[in-house]
Order: sequence, then C-alpha cells, then structure tokens
Amino acid sequence: MNMLEVNHLKVWDASEGREIIRNISFQLKQGTCLAIVGESGSGKSLTCRSIIRLHRPWIRQSGEILYKGEHLEHLSDKAMRKIRGKHIGMIMQHGMGAFDPSSVVGVHVQETLRTHYDWSKSIAEANMKKAMESVMLEQPMEILNKYPHQLSGGMLQRLMIALTLVLEPDIIIADEPTTALDTISQFEVVEQFIRLRERMGASMIFVSHDLGVVKKIADEVAVMKNGIIVETGSVEEVFTAPRHPYTQYLVSTRLELSHHFNVLMNGGM
Repeated sequence: MNMLEVNHLKVWDASEGREIIRNISFQLKQGTCLAIVGESGSGKSLTCRSIIRLHRPWIRQSGEILYKGEHLEHLSDKAMRKIRGKHIGMIMQHGMGAFDPSSVVGVHVQETLRTHYDWSKSIAEANMKKAMESVMLEQPMEILNKYPHQLSGGMLQRLMIALTLVLEPDIIIADEPTTALDTISQFEVVEQFIRLRERMGASMIFVSHDLGVVKKIADEVAVMKNGIIVETGSVEEVFTAPRHPYTQYLVSTRLELSHHFNVLMNGGM
C-alpha cells in the first residue's frame, strides 16, 4: 500500500515566472523510508514543502498529492493544518527556524499538541517529558522553559523528534535534519531517526545530500537534479549499479571521500 503518492508535481515562482520543479512523480510505501538526494538547489526541500503545502505566498504548485488515497491538493488550509503534525510530520532542516524566537519552546509544543489532542496542560507535559527523555534530552522541563537561541542545533532537532514521537504521524518528512549539526550531533540525531522508525513503524521521507546517512537509514532512493528526478531504485541498486551519469557522479564522489577519510585515519597508509 502506498501511504503517499506524488503525481506530476510542478512548482514555480509566480513572481519570476520560473519553473523550479518540473513534473516529478514518486510513491512512498507503507513502513518504508524513501531518501531524496541531490545537491543544494535541486528541489529536494521544495518537494517536501509541496507535500504539506508550506510555501511562501509567491510559490505555486500543481499536480496530485495523495495521502492514503485522499487528494491533499483539494483540502482547505484549515483541513491541511489538521493533517500537518498529526498525520504528516515534518522535521525541518534548521531547528531554530521551527520555533518562535520570541517565546520559550514549551509554548510551541503546547500549541501544537492542543491543535491535535484534547489534553490538559499537565498530561501534555507528561507525555512530552517522557518522549524527550527517550531521545536523551535530560531535564526536559528546564529545556521547555528556554528560548530557541538558548539551545543547540542538536537539542532542537531532538526536541522536534520528541514532539513527533508524541504526535505519532503516519508519515515523517525529515528535511536535511543533520545539515546544521556538528559531526557528533549528526551521528546522535541519525541514531534517533533509526530508533524513531523502529518504534513507530512510520513511513519516512528523508532528504539528504549525505549518501552515508542515506545508506544507513533508507530503503528506496530518488535522485534529484535541477528540479527533476533522474533515477529511482532501492538503496542497493542505486549504490552498486547507478544508471544515470549524475547518480554515478554522486556515488563515485562519496566513495572517494570515504577512501580519503580511511587513508587519513590509517595515518596515510
């Protein structure tokens, strides 16, 4: 069963008349992880935003977005707000941008949970506290009373993962969730995503330009370049026998970097 189907998606900048995504289609099967890979500017993040209709006012889109067979493009903005978070959760690239800088992060958490659940403040806090502890965030109540700028990028990412655990969406969209993090935080956050999949059994779209992370977490891969999907396949197919020249370039570059890293770690041997 397909949890999500994207058919003939086109996205353009109405202010410039410039087409950004050109007629792409893909499916997300139940319980699987689809990685969307490609260089910066290829259209990966815009594809994610198109699924849940989180565009800037001058960005337009056409095509079909089906969630469990329901056409999301026909829903009102109010109905889409009910879909976001509870049914399709999105974990942003920069944790800082996901929270209102003028209030403590606990306000965002409470408002999000209030949108989807008829919980008292104490029950919402108890559920969030448990989820935060499960993603290794110590002293959760102290964290919830801090402003976004007082928390590190890794802590904000794990806070978004904890909120996703409480909301239990059918689909999780992770848009370059490790890009703004240092190497140790990247490793910890990727481990949390792997645990998140195991715990929830959710379907996932994982956007990244890091093929090492993709190999670790994904089942299927869609390769994007200049607003189109140039190749799709299983992780094994794409990594061992890439067909498109661009995919071959990405994979060979990854292998060269791995080789260089191993040489450095082995003292140049």
